[in-house]
Amino acid sequence: MSSDQTIDKTAIRNAATVIALRDRHNDPHVLMGQRGSKAAFMPNKFVFPGGAVDAGDAYIPLARPLPALCAQRLTEDCTGDLSHALAAAAIRELWEETGLLLGTPGEWSGEVPHDWKTFAARGFLPSAHALQFVFRAITPPGRPRRFDARFFLVDADELSSDPDDFSAACEELSHLQWVPLAKAREFDLPFITEVVLAEITARAAEVGPPTSVPFFRNDDEESLFLRLAGQSPLA
Repeated sequence: MSSDQTIDKTAIRNAATVIALRDRHNDPHVLMGQRGSKAAFMPNKFVFPGGAVDAGDAYIPLARPLPALCAQRLTEDCTGDLSHALAAAAIRELWEETGLLLGTPGEWSGEVPHDWKTFAARGFLPSAHALQFVFRAITPPGRPRRFDARFFLVDADELSSDPDDFSAACEELSHLQWVPLAKAREFDLPFITEVVLAEITARAAEVGPPTSVPFFRNDDEESLFLRLAGQSPLA
């Protein structure tokens, strides 16, 4: 849920989405919620928490950065390095839409940005070390909103709050729940969410970043299914 209302809504906006996975080795469940019936983008659909990157996200202090390999892959097929902003947006959206914290206990220095005041009031700094970049997709042409969305997988064990406490969530998503991964595709889902769920199901038990990251690219000329496979900076 972005607070910046001045952005051109016809442009393709960068966005971050969080796929929280619980009990991944025994009985995996994924966190999902339902968008409102009056939402301009994907009304009534069950989705993962996420939203557009705000301009200020690039300047949010992170207690710990993204894994180096994930940060590098986020720069592929991209103008500039958005890895920090995307990671901050993922953590912010998770907090705003679900009330779940991904952070490290600590004090903020200086003035806390408006969008982060409730997060900071819990005594945490955002931390991106547990996020894994696992999927990227651009919304097809013709939709009322278009996003270049990066999907981040996080293990629920890495959350800094009770995974069943959604009391701090905004009203962006309703019916927040941990859905059995095997049953998630029985819900009313956007097409791309179904594709991502298939990818996550295939690698639910894997704990490291994927060998390569699927990229479902929809530009005005054609649709392409690519894979981002940057090398580790340590290789």
